[in-house]
Amino acid sequence: MRYWVLGVLALASGAATAANATWYEASSDHFVVYSEQDEALVRRFSERLERFHAAMAYVYAKKQAKPGPSNRVTIFVVPSTTRVGRVTGRRRVAGVYRARAGSSVAVVAEVRSGSTSTLTGEFVLYHEYAHHFMYGLTPRALPRWFTEGFAEFFAGVRFNDDDSITLGAPANHLALDLIYAPKVPIRTLLDFDGGYRKDKVGYDQFYAQSWMLFHYLQMGEERAGQLAKYQRQLASGSSALEAAQSVFGDLGKLERDTVTYAKRRTLSAMVVPAQALDIGPVVVRELRPGEAAMMPTMIESNWGVSREEALSLLPQARKVAERHAKDPAVLSALAEAEVDAGNNDAAIAAADAALALDSQQLKALIWKGHALMKKIESGALPKEAWADVREQFIKANAIENDHPVPLMQFYLSYVKQGQTPTKNSVEGLEWAMALAPFDQDLRWLVAQQMVRDSRLEEAVQTLGPLAYNPHPSEQTEAALKLLTEVQGKLKASAEPAH
Repeated sequence: MRYWVLGVLALASGAATAANATWYEASSDHFVVYSEQDEALVRRFSERLERFHAAMAYVYAKKQAKPGPSNRVTIFVVPSTTRVGRVTGRRRVAGVYRARAGSSVAVVAEVRSGSTSTLTGEFVLYHEYAHHFMYGLTPRALPRWFTEGFAEFFAGVRFNDDDSITLGAPANHLALDLIYAPKVPIRTLLDFDGGYRKDKVGYDQFYAQSWMLFHYLQMGEERAGQLAKYQRQLASGSSALEAAQSVFGDLGKLERDTVTYAKRRTLSAMVVPAQALDIGPVVVRELRPGEAAMMPTMIESNWGVSREEALSLLPQARKVAERHAKDPAVLSALAEAEVDAGNNDAAIAAADAALALDSQQLKALIWKGHALMKKIESGALPKEAWADVREQFIKANAIENDHPVPLMQFYLSYVKQGQTPTKNSVEGLEWAMALAPFDQDLRWLVAQQMVRDSRLEEAVQTLGPLAYNPHPSEQTEAALKLLTEVQGKLKASAEPAH
């Protein structure tokens, strides 16, 4: 790779094209994109995503296994930020991303024809995909400043006319924060949680400082090699502050040096040559009429809906399914919508209809399994029906062996039945986490099972990324509590008896 100098305040731009009435699917090694935009633009966007992945893989020189078809990131491109907000319930956002095993999904406003500017839906996607990529680099928890600095650095991507890629371009959206927002003390910034508190109020420089510190350590010649050494120190068991002090030296000087670096008129960036960006094919197809008509329901269902929201979507979904009753993908989507709305019998009927047309409809099998599971839990089916539940997930696993959802649901079928999970189901659950290390619900299941099996050291490794996730979830507090308990047990067992 080579290095280039960029003006700190340079902004890229590109004109958005008008949406048309045709939906396209662009399928590639790591992504599936659905969009109404021009076919050529959809293809270019998918190629940019793959080249972005390839550039990060090149920088870290670590070949990651290609995900299974259902474990790729699905991206829905919608006409506007208003539409993004309607789907996700979040106002004034250009793009959102949700990481889940077998259904990682992003919803972004119309993509641009050229390089990305900051705060577009595409920029948000690059930031979040950088987090997604990092999970494939290491199973360890990393300090919050590092994970956010990493994501901001790589989200600063520019696609050059010679097909090379520039990484680490200026994060213009953070410039004002560096000037006006309250500063985070360097020791607080470098602590594992970066000063995060559940009750925290007010805005500070955390993201801006994290980006600038990561950029300085990645690109500053006087600190060459320190970032990699810091990661090795963390891997050896040092605390975040111990690793920082050991590698960076005087933290006050590090803070002053970073401030000086931030004041430079230009910042260096990293350029990955075109010949290093070897990507697989991007296959674009026009969706069938039924699939296109079902897209509004599919977008909302894939993002996630409440029962009330699902009930409001259902009339239209049913109308589409009536008009396209011979399209198995449409019927599979209807099965999901019926499960979301709590109509389990209707979901099973839709799934069976889809499977009658195409026995390989993996989603139909999964949603039929969910519906059967809910019927047993409600008492509508006897406990003997758990065998039928497991059959659906076994069939789904046979179709796509590396799909994490059937593996996870097969394990849960024992837990929900009140039985001890079989060795085979536990192994399948752990393989699912290996396939989808970014899924926090899945990681929580694995960690709890490891604790039950007295595999405490493995549980500590598994709980770390959950307990110290840069985007805390409902499991974060419980994971931190369990992690503390497990570490206490390990410490007690290591102490000599008196």
